[in-house]
Amino acid sequence: MKGRDWLVTEDGQYQVCKSVRAWDLLRDNYRFYRFLTEVEDVLKDAEDESSHLPEIRMLVRRLIINSYWVQSRYLEPCSKTGISVVLLYDELGFPFTVQTVTFAPGTPSTIHNHGTWGVVAVLKGEEKNTFWQRTPNSEFKDKIERTGELTLFPGDIISLAPNAIHSVEAVGDQPTVTFNIYGETSMQERFEFDTVSHLARNF
Repeated sequence: MKGRDWLVTEDGQYQVCKSVRAWDLLRDNYRFYRFLTEVEDVLKDAEDESSHLPEIRMLVRRLIINSYWVQSRYLEPCSKTGISVVLLYDELGFPFTVQTVTFAPGTPSTIHNHGTWGVVAVLKGEEKNTFWQRTPNSEFKDKIERTGELTLFPGDIISLAPNAIHSVEAVGDQPTVTFNIYGETSMQERFEFDTVSHLARNF
């Protein structure tokens, strides 16, 4: 599985990052529990929420290269909402969650941030990300403006700085499946944004 690594910053800018060669990440018997332990170790040593993103991206790439189990742990999209989520890991006292998400073709998300860092790997299909930045003024403190868009393909991994704002949409003719890992979310800092009313609300 080939792909590129990306970083999205809080001002809505995105850049391609150096990634480790897949050949160098091959491991025998690399299991999900090893991934969880290595992520925990990285987070313990992190100086701030953004400094560990390159290491987390590398661990995610190692996992999806070596684990067929992870690549197969997803549901078909819900017929009503177009989205399905499988929670793979969420343990009290450990500051991250892991899940796979499936979007039906043409299904969009809201415009949102996560209130924490995140790393997302595309396993199947195509995902269009649109990026935004806050542009508050005296009338609308939650106003945002679009800064660009990027379509991700299988093997691509995108990392999101805390408070990076984006929306996603499954494009192409098949469902999009992603592997997602997020830090501990501050619900007071997690918002979805309305570009018509220029308001944000917690979700």
